[in-house]
Amino acid sequence: MARRKTKRKRRRSNDVKLLNVLEAYAYATILTEGALGTSPFGFITGDTNLSSRAAGGSGALAGRDTSMIISGAGEISLGDLVKEPQLALDTIYGNVNSNWQAMAIQSVMVGIGFKFGKRLLRRPIANVNRNIMKPLGVGVKI
Repeated sequence: MARRKTKRKRRRSNDVKLLNVLEAYAYATILTEGALGTSPFGFITGDTNLSSRAAGGSGALAGRDTSMIISGAGEISLGDLVKEPQLALDTIYGNVNSNWQAMAIQSVMVGIGFKFGKRLLRRPIANVNRNIMKPLGVGVKI
């Protein structure tokens, strides 16, 4: 019985594709702006300023007032999440509840935009990749 020929393994490109990186950053921006009120970069490098304090009352009920004043909730950063996790998560939950529809629509539009953009610009992108990026050998494609 003759030996079977083995299939040659396909080589997968290890190049980074810039359009995929941009699409991922667009999705990350939608998520962080809707849930945290800031960009992905602002989430990592933002100020740690989230705090809460009891609302001041007067008279006999001053110590029994249970309402809280939250400051710094406009932009949640990584430092806020570490410093005040429960307050930050409550703020994120409220932001997601109020912004989820806009975030869903934006995500769908980004997906459609990138899909049709890649399709429309397929030939120019291939031309740049073939004639500029490949000879440079930088490991990046558009």
